[in-house]
Amino acid sequence: MTQVATAATLLMTLGAGGAMAQQAQPAAPASAASAADASVERVVVKGIRRSLETTMGLKRDAQGVVDGIVAEDIGKFPDTNLAESLQRISGVSIDRSIGEGSRITVRGAGPDYNLILLNGRQMPGASIADTGASNSRAFDFANLASESVSALEVFKTSRASSPSGGIGAVVNIKTARPFDNPGLQASVGLKGVFDNSAGRLPEALQGNSVTPELSGIYSNTFADGKFGVAITGSYQERELGFNQASVPNGWRPFAGDENNWGTIPQPGTPGSENITNRPKPSDIYSVPQNIMYGVNAVKRQRTNGQLTLQYAPIKELTATLDYTYSQNKLQNKRHELSAWFNFGPSVSSWTDGPVAAPKFYSETINPATSDIAMAGAQYATKNENKSTGLNLAWKATDKLRLELDAHSSTATSGADSPYGSSAGLGTATFTRGTTSVDFTKDFPVLSIVAAPLDPSTMLVTGSTFRNSYMKSGVDQVQFKGKYKFDNGSGLDFGVASTTVNNRTAFSNVQRDTWGGATSAADYPDSVWKLDSLRQYFGQINGSSDPALFNQFYTFDFETVRALAAKASGDPSLYLASNVFTTDRRVKEKSQSAHLQYNIGFDLVVPMQLAVGGRYEKTDVTSTALVPTATGINWVGNNEFTVQFGAPGFTTLTGSYSHFLPSIDWDMDLNSQTKVRASYGETIGRPSWDAIQGGQTLNQLARLDGGTGAQGNPALKPLKSKNFDLSAEYYYAKASYVALGLFVKNVDNFIGVTTTQGTPFNLTTPANGALFKEAVAQGCAESDLTCIRNYIFTNYDGQKGVTRGPDDANGNKTGTIAGQPGDPVATFAISTPVNQRSDRIKGLEFNWQHVFGKSGFGVSANYTKVTSGLKYDNASREAQFALLGLGDSANLVGFYESDKWQVRLAYNWRDKFLTGLFDGSGLANPVYTQAYGQVDMTVGYKYDDRLSFQAEAINLNDGVQRLHGRTQEQLIAVTQTGPRYMLGARYKF
Repeated sequence: MTQVATAATLLMTLGAGGAMAQQAQPAAPASAASAADASVERVVVKGIRRSLETTMGLKRDAQGVVDGIVAEDIGKFPDTNLAESLQRISGVSIDRSIGEGSRITVRGAGPDYNLILLNGRQMPGASIADTGASNSRAFDFANLASESVSALEVFKTSRASSPSGGIGAVVNIKTARPFDNPGLQASVGLKGVFDNSAGRLPEALQGNSVTPELSGIYSNTFADGKFGVAITGSYQERELGFNQASVPNGWRPFAGDENNWGTIPQPGTPGSENITNRPKPSDIYSVPQNIMYGVNAVKRQRTNGQLTLQYAPIKELTATLDYTYSQNKLQNKRHELSAWFNFGPSVSSWTDGPVAAPKFYSETINPATSDIAMAGAQYATKNENKSTGLNLAWKATDKLRLELDAHSSTATSGADSPYGSSAGLGTATFTRGTTSVDFTKDFPVLSIVAAPLDPSTMLVTGSTFRNSYMKSGVDQVQFKGKYKFDNGSGLDFGVASTTVNNRTAFSNVQRDTWGGATSAADYPDSVWKLDSLRQYFGQINGSSDPALFNQFYTFDFETVRALAAKASGDPSLYLASNVFTTDRRVKEKSQSAHLQYNIGFDLVVPMQLAVGGRYEKTDVTSTALVPTATGINWVGNNEFTVQFGAPGFTTLTGSYSHFLPSIDWDMDLNSQTKVRASYGETIGRPSWDAIQGGQTLNQLARLDGGTGAQGNPALKPLKSKNFDLSAEYYYAKASYVALGLFVKNVDNFIGVTTTQGTPFNLTTPANGALFKEAVAQGCAESDLTCIRNYIFTNYDGQKGVTRGPDDANGNKTGTIAGQPGDPVATFAISTPVNQRSDRIKGLEFNWQHVFGKSGFGVSANYTKVTSGLKYDNASREAQFALLGLGDSANLVGFYESDKWQVRLAYNWRDKFLTGLFDGSGLANPVYTQAYGQVDMTVGYKYDDRLSFQAEAINLNDGVQRLHGRTQEQLIAVTQTGPRYMLGARYKF
């Protein structure tokens, strides 16, 4: 395995472009120190203790603050998931998706501000969000299997030679190379994965509880070590379930004395006597837009492969050609029970202010004619990553080494189904009366006054078939060199050209027929399968409440979709469209140069110093296809949709340049103790949505207007001035304790400013002429059903009114379009801006101890991070706060003998801010509550070739919960479950 060379002389990469020396090089070392390094480079890592010794050496010998994880053996990484391995490192926290590690936050810097390299090369990232293409730059570690990974290196301090983009850290993923381990190295592994969550689903969704994983590696060198080939591959299947209670469309915040659509009755008005512990006039309170329960079945197939060829025609020259491929396919089937609030007469009780949350919220509905919604959804996406690279490393003289590295890499995410990347069918029965939610426990308890469910009243309502696409590509050429002077000092230098192309696109075929698209008679009673809800949420506090509305229908998505398509007479309404209506493309072209001087010297005690700088210039071109809004239709009680015509492209540009200095100094107080100090400047590029040009309006609007967004390609990147100070005490073999302090002074934090505008001058029927006429004829302003019934009765076919069939309760449906003379709709347009500067401060503590020759050991770390960039929950204004900021800790105990390996790990992450907007599209915070997880692995070595391994992930069956301004203000609570793996591995 490879290591970072000493701070005195940073050895140049020979092979795949990292900051390492290729250990297969037979050239004689230039000094005793480098000779010692070369001998370490040839160590074959085996077992937990050897892995810990190697990673400890990586940290001790590094220039700057570096942590890492090294494979215990060829093809045997400590964790199946790379993100879950990284979370064991101090300062690194992970975001989880479907119960697995996905993206990382380092030292308070979120996923977009950590740069991921594969063998020293910048990697693109692409992913699909729930309802559209992702805007994140973050690399998703779930796409990459761990079997081909030999080491993970986390560079927490900057260096001139590292590509820019990592404010938190630069993470280098190193894969197996044939020259790293000369001779034949081959193994094959087989696992069976049992996921307990697959059994916590309705019968129709249950899949295989046991799924296979297969992996293999073959590496060999030939022709006296001049030629090498390595092939790795893996295939993994997983079937799982997760169940979630949520307020997916967010919360509507109000001032205590506000009188608006959605507010609770003011003192002295009808219904005010039904408010308990009313928020004070200066308080902020929030009401829920809806409540939903979802049960989800997920299938995943992950395929990874890598081919590496190395050739050394002479000992001074090594050529490496490699190709890496990964594919991650996901299929999700979901059933829902939900209820929407129309903000009519209400009963509620509240927590104390100044930020008040509902303990109980109830909407009075009489007669019982609202919808009990029971949607079904299917998601199918494919993520594909490809990377082809060529590296030439040449030892020109004993003093000069040169390296040329080029690669082209792509990451693509898109739909994997004719229904698009996500498809949803709304179904409902219109028998819902007074609806209440108890928010006092982790689980929100929905109560509905309704007759028992009757399949003969069920029908399809609205529907949506989304098609999302994202592709990001990196083309990069790097030239590096290192020159050693006679006094032992050295000079690192290099230039690079990097072009990043990103495209995100989106289309949506949506029917806003929420009052009923067809007739209940179009659907045989047999397609609706009655089920109970409570059984799927047994781990969440509050789910046993007897007040819970405990019945819902499930159905076969394709059967009901086909029936709806047939009844509509237009099957295209129930399929996704491949014609993207939103299409945004960004090109970033960067040119860079770096120079760094390294020297080791004695001044009472040995010291090492590295001083360097990096200059980087970036040009941004953003082209966006944006839909042209043409009107607004009133399609449901509180639902308005923006209508769009032909889209058009717009182009905007921006540019920036920076000089980024770096200084690393360390001192050996004695043979066991090292002190470090570092200063460096780094940049973090804006997320894709922040710099994508073009103004877009969200299709869904409300009575009081709509929302939209516009990018800003002229944004400056975040710039961080980083200070590090640390002390490390290596008191025994594989044992050490370390304490580090860090400060990041960050400028150009990107916030969002929201401006009120009237784009396209769209008229809205809300409070328009027909609306006011209905009120004048006796309808209450809050009784939207009465108003719509009046308009449809009197104006069908006139003044933009198109009446549809009556719903199951006799209420009229259809669309009402805005007309000349109606009010012009106001939209809240969100635009990113460089808003402020602030400081991130932190402390990292590491302790690793091996108890002599007993085989027992422990590893522990704790990270404390603070910043002034906190969200003000008492403000309703759009604001900036740092996402992902929170403390974290790890505790790992292990035992190892000739035959056995046991590792028990606990990972904890404190509460942190997840988002600045919730599902309402309004400026509302989203917090992830503190979460802890227990994992365990047990290995048994039968002989030198055959070994067995058992793994248990999420043994404590942890539950993840997100909330808004207060804990009662639920966003989502998710129950996944543990998963278990049993496998065997054979070495040839």
